Amino acid sequence: MGIDKYNEECRSIITRYVSEWEKVISCSRRWIDFKNDYKTMGQNFMESVWWVFAQLYEKGLVYKGFKVLAYSTGCKTTLSNFEAASDYQDVRDPEIMVTFSVIGDPDNASFVAWTTTPWTLPSNLAFCVNANFTYVKVRNKYSGKFYIIAKSRMSALPKDNPKETAINHSVRVPKESVKSKESSCVKAGNVADFYEVLEKLSGSSLVGKKYEQLFGYFMELSDTAFRVVADNYVFDDSCTGIVHCAPAFGEDDFCVCIANQIICKDNLIVAVDNDGSFTEKITDFSGQYIKDADKVIIETVKAKGRLVKQETLTPSYPFCPRSGTPLIYRAVPSWFVKVESLKEKLLENNKQTKWVPDSVKDKRLHNWLENSRDWAISRSRFWGTPLPLWISEDEKEVIVIDSIAKLEKLSGVKVFDLHRHNIDHITIRTESGRVLRRIDDVFDCWFESGSMPYAYIHYPFENVELFEKNFPGHFVAEGLDQTRGWFYTLMVLATALFDKPAFTNLICNGLLLAEDGKKMSKNLKNYPPPIEVINDYGAVRDVFLPWYNAYRFLVQNVKRLEIEGLAPFVPMDHATLHKSSNVLDQWINSSTQRLIYFVRQEMNAYRLYTVVPYLLKFLDNLTNIYVRFNRKRLKGRNGEDDCRTALTSLYNVLLLSCKVMTPFTPFFTEVLFQNLRKASNGLEESITIAVFLRKKAREEQIEQSVSKMMTIIDLARNIREKHKKPLKTPLREMMIVHHDASFLDDIVGKLKQYVLEELNVQSLISCNDTLNYTSLRAEPEYRYCCQKVKAMSEERILGFEVAREVVIADQCLELNDIKIIRDFKQPDGTTKEEIDSARDGDILVILDLRPDESFFEAGAAREIVNRIQKLRKKISLEPSDMVEVYFESLDQDKSLSQRVLHSQESYIRDAIGSQLLSYHLKPAHAVILDEERFDGISGMSFGIILARLALMFNSKAILSLFEGDANYAHNLETHLLSRENSDLKYEFRNGNGKIMVDCIEEQPTSEVVFGLHVFLTVGDCYVAGKDDKVGFTRGLKMSRV
Repeated sequence: MGIDKYNEECRSIITRYVSEWEKVISCSRRWIDFKNDYKTMGQNFMESVWWVFAQLYEKGLVYKGFKVLAYSTGCKTTLSNFEAASDYQDVRDPEIMVTFSVIGDPDNASFVAWTTTPWTLPSNLAFCVNANFTYVKVRNKYSGKFYIIAKSRMSALPKDNPKETAINHSVRVPKESVKSKESSCVKAGNVADFYEVLEKLSGSSLVGKKYEQLFGYFMELSDTAFRVVADNYVFDDSCTGIVHCAPAFGEDDFCVCIANQIICKDNLIVAVDNDGSFTEKITDFSGQYIKDADKVIIETVKAKGRLVKQETLTPSYPFCPRSGTPLIYRAVPSWFVKVESLKEKLLENNKQTKWVPDSVKDKRLHNWLENSRDWAISRSRFWGTPLPLWISEDEKEVIVIDSIAKLEKLSGVKVFDLHRHNIDHITIRTESGRVLRRIDDVFDCWFESGSMPYAYIHYPFENVELFEKNFPGHFVAEGLDQTRGWFYTLMVLATALFDKPAFTNLICNGLLLAEDGKKMSKNLKNYPPPIEVINDYGAVRDVFLPWYNAYRFLVQNVKRLEIEGLAPFVPMDHATLHKSSNVLDQWINSSTQRLIYFVRQEMNAYRLYTVVPYLLKFLDNLTNIYVRFNRKRLKGRNGEDDCRTALTSLYNVLLLSCKVMTPFTPFFTEVLFQNLRKASNGLEESITIAVFLRKKAREEQIEQSVSKMMTIIDLARNIREKHKKPLKTPLREMMIVHHDASFLDDIVGKLKQYVLEELNVQSLISCNDTLNYTSLRAEPEYRYCCQKVKAMSEERILGFEVAREVVIADQCLELNDIKIIRDFKQPDGTTKEEIDSARDGDILVILDLRPDESFFEAGAAREIVNRIQKLRKKISLEPSDMVEVYFESLDQDKSLSQRVLHSQESYIRDAIGSQLLSYHLKPAHAVILDEERFDGISGMSFGIILARLALMFNSKAILSLFEGDANYAHNLETHLLSRENSDLKYEFRNGNGKIMVDCIEEQPTSEVVFGLHVFLTVGDCYVAGKDDKVGFTRGLKMSRV
């Protein structure tokens, strides 16, 4: 299709997917300026990449070389060493032992070589041994064949006689052992039973010996090739100790053959083309893909009688990360950056950076830099930034272009785009008359990525001051897989250009793997569409639900103020709120300041992974301590002023937590903030531009007291759970034993009511004389002086607590060395089923579990309230949803339920937010929402009905409005019943308890008075009737049950 069409198609694909990328990124709330973004295909970016390359060239850090590099047959190009190391897969490969006849050997012996790449055998040019090893000539006792092999590797030879059929074995080889073409072989049997050692040979004595090439290719090199050379890269811990060398396909092979003048760079023939197929040079297998040819080559070797052994192994093999094809190593000409010469500077610059986690910097990247190799930066591709090298045909003249202006000046051609199809035709004529043409290669895409700090702002052609003020970059964040990719290339180019690191702070996150356990890959498509994941799951549910519930509770109770006709909610100023005497107000405000301090501290240290767990704990405390323990205050049960104070505290906590957490939950905090800002003047338009908060003073003593209060509550809950005493069952007494009197003062003082209500205990007492209720014993934290520590008396233990040290066996022990344990003294005449305890460190909680008939009614009332709340939840009622609750006793003897409802009337009313009404008070026009019957609850059977708020009429008073006209009275009642309860409430409020009804046809206007003619709820009517304020008709009895 031509380079021009190919490149334009690449450009259109990128352009087409930009909008999709923007959509996904925006949904994930990454803050990117899409209007002023950069693309590596942009002309300004590419020009800066040219400048970077030109700088390296001027510094002598660029050269052209002929090296064996990782090569992708799928992409038809070389890969850098870090790209080649990015995707290893376990594959099944053949491993074979092949013999090559030694020329001139009197026994016609053969060298035994081993390989896992049979396709390289046609290109064999040499064998390599280790001059320091001992080799042996052996004879197979069954076949009579003679082999030469390393003495230490005789066990690798096959141990069967010629009559037996070879058995393929599958050998799992660890990744680290597969370093070249050699691997471990199976050891079995006694080699002496099969082979006779005829002669020991030194490795050096084998050097120079000639052998017969297996396939007869490359015979034109026979004067220098097909001989044994020596090098220390040959080891004797795997296979035969004789390495078959195909210099076009192995880095070590290439180096050793060059060093021994078997080849030179000018006469090396690479018999595999760019597609990975054999060229016409290999006539037997011409056109075959090399990996497909393995099987045919093995069969050919076997037919020649040269196959000694055939097995399979499963090495971890490098694959192309883009095409998914197995990589090969292939000799190619390429342009390199001299990274090895920068090694020490790279290591030093790496030390100047801060990484989270630092182990990636100190180990993974450090080790990679320590073993740096020159970077092959050229690629035989079409799309990408072209290398700015114009070279004469004889390669004696080279011009490096560092800008568009320079290219236009030297060529006389106007340049509008830097991609290959727009500049490959441009030539430069030198003063000597030579014509220079651009080389075909483009840059490795990682060179472009590494140039980002300069190219994205078109440095040095623009924004010089901006760059100088902000380089090195302050912050980089990417995944672990970028360690050998982007992070590495950023560091290399910054070090080469400026001798500085490219960044000062870096966060490296782990990788989220696909369902198959592999890295998510665009090529494999082994991941769900990101937009679907965002739409289906959003962010972490554990974070948002408690947070949202606290916010919703605030909104519901702010609305309740409006529904009840009170002044709209306006948060108090901080000075007034700071004066709140409520201990939980002080605690939650102090805890919020601790959150601000923690988040600021962790973000300054780039430990972002610690913030969300801390937030979860904070939100748990907000919902399960502050909101839970302050429900009455927030609902206005303790008076309007106290309610507004509590609402302001909750409002401020939510507002501050939104500001703190915006970088982590931007969408959610924006939603909350936009509603919260309506209650306050002067707040920013968006949470994303809100000022990050400064830490204010904290109440650390109160934070500690509340924390210990929760420890006490948890201990008491554990005792209840252990003895199967639900919280609905009231208990007589709880005692807290602690040696610190000031701590006890907080618990039985400011926090006492919260403890009593949460644990449903009638009495709370404290004691700081620990020996009255506990016995002391000491245990060593370590084995030192174990028995002597355990033998410490109570008096000595108490003295140790005060002095904070004790001398035992001439050794001074401190508080960290000894653990003091307080064991509960069971009161005489009681069992653990009656009185039990639980402790946490120095806190001891004692709970009286004995039943008390005087508490029965309170427990029964809690059971009733519990059933009502569950029924509300069943029909999805919000706390602000007002309904009528009716109670019907189903017992023949109703005295028990009458007694419970009478004695616990106040508690039940406060708990459910309305009067609990007798079933007989339900009017016929009441709309039932749900009802349920319960049996055997605290010895009672009863029914609960939830109904909408229903109007109650004083029919006698309404009749008097119309001089006894029952039709008019009926029409008025029907009209009022058709109205929304909330609308009527609003009109009565604005009319000072009166409304005028003049919309009923052919009926006179009437003035309806609240409390005289009508009540808005049955509960209001019940209270009025109970107080004998007005006599209502319709046969309503105002009895409780």
